[in-house]
Amino acid sequence: MGLLGGEGFSLPVVSETEVVDVDLNFTESAIAALKQNMAGDEQSHVLIISAQSGGCSGYLYDMKIIEDPGNDGFQRIDIGGIEVLVHNKDSSMLSGINIDFKETLMGGGFQIVNPNADRACGCGQSFG
Repeated sequence: MGLLGGEGFSLPVVSETEVVDVDLNFTESAIAALKQNMAGDEQSHVLIISAQSGGCSGYLYDMKIIEDPGNDGFQRIDIGGIEVLVHNKDSSMLSGINIDFKETLMGGGFQIVNPNADRACGCGQSFG
């Protein structure tokens, strides 16, 4: 079967996403951990928080520090002197999230509580 004729071929469904003004809540321990991870790169780097498709509940949280990509499609929020970016496509899923940093015997890590999530997996890494 070839592509000519279009048999067995369908186009992906594209849906528009609602863009909302993002509000993020960081605890003092999360801000301190973020500043430690930035290690003086606050002027040239930003933290990007996004929702990636995957995980057992539908989406995975992704946080990474990268060189500032500019404002194209992102909302920029100042958190304790650090620029945090959330892409407009993720704004409705991530607005209102609470970000904390916890130290445990197994190591430390950021924890996200999302009031927009209908469901979450047991490990707390994915939501839907």
